[in-house]
Amino acid sequence: MLRLAVLGSGSGSNCQSIFNAIKEGRLDAEVVLVLSDNPDAYILERARLNGVPAEVMDCGGYKNKFPLEVQAAVAQKLKELKVDMVCLAGFMRLVKEPLLSAFPRRILNIHPALLPSFPGVEAWRQALEAGATQAGCTVHYVDAGMDTGEIIMQAYVPVLPDDTPESLHARIQVQEHILYPAAILSALSRL
Repeated sequence: MLRLAVLGSGSGSNCQSIFNAIKEGRLDAEVVLVLSDNPDAYILERARLNGVPAEVMDCGGYKNKFPLEVQAAVAQKLKELKVDMVCLAGFMRLVKEPLLSAFPRRILNIHPALLPSFPGVEAWRQALEAGATQAGCTVHYVDAGMDTGEIIMQAYVPVLPDDTPESLHARIQVQEHILYPAAILSALSRL
């Protein structure tokens, strides 16, 4: 059985989609740990409600930086737990070394845009402001860049004439919750 760890900073709806896929038998995996850099993130509560250990990472007061010593400690902890794959679910820090080399081609991220278009934050808003007719979401391998890793899977969402950032984001999230568990299975088959 695949052993997963999930890192997130917010509500954890994509983490919940992984829990649901496991419960429904669509994903033969076990989430062994959820980590958050935000002590108030609802992803921690979602983990507890699903019987999964949840911990807060102390990033030393940095708002965006993911300190190397914290990444090293996370890598060590995940290795000790025999984690096979790390899933970023709304994790708002760039992963670098030594975490990347500890899990080569085993760290996935879901992004609310059709990469390589619209990397970074609020991608749905970027798509609307650019006049895009298609939006969507992407699951990709994490590399040292911002949303630059090799694409595993994508799902398309049409941009409607009356879309607001909120309505487009909501429709993208529906697809994210379907796509992420499927992309995890796809990545597993490539190991």
